[in-house]
Amino acid sequence: MRIVIQRVNSASVSIDGQVKSAIGPGYLILLGVCEEDTKEDVDWLVHKVIGLRVFDDENGVMNRSIMDVGGDILVVSQFTLYASYKKGNRPSWLRAARHEVSIPLYESFCQQLSQALGKPVGTGEFGAYMKVALENDGPVTICMDTKNKE
Repeated sequence: MRIVIQRVNSASVSIDGQVKSAIGPGYLILLGVCEEDTKEDVDWLVHKVIGLRVFDDENGVMNRSIMDVGGDILVVSQFTLYASYKKGNRPSWLRAARHEVSIPLYESFCQQLSQALGKPVGTGEFGAYMKVALENDGPVTICMDTKNKE
């Protein structure tokens, strides 16, 4: 699994002109799933996201987690994180997981994040054409890949 985490002041996702989810300060997470991903990848990623310390403490040092600041999370599925661009100029999506694999893992990731956070996690709609709006905070952007745990 691959994610891009953006620390935001606010973020929202809209489908057909209607806001599906909106959050205040916290994380906007773009999530990509590949065919080899498993529940263990979900578990590892949730643990890393919840523990990631990128919010400022009283000294202005990034030393607080999403839990420490009571932040919100919005998760948007993003199969394009698995784009292959080695041949030509048109990306290939062959590494992105099929719906039968990716939807259950996406839903599990959102559910576990919500449980760990102690409040609902905002979501987009898997497979829909979405418009994402955000106001970056920092900006702080972190990329994680469960295939690079070391």
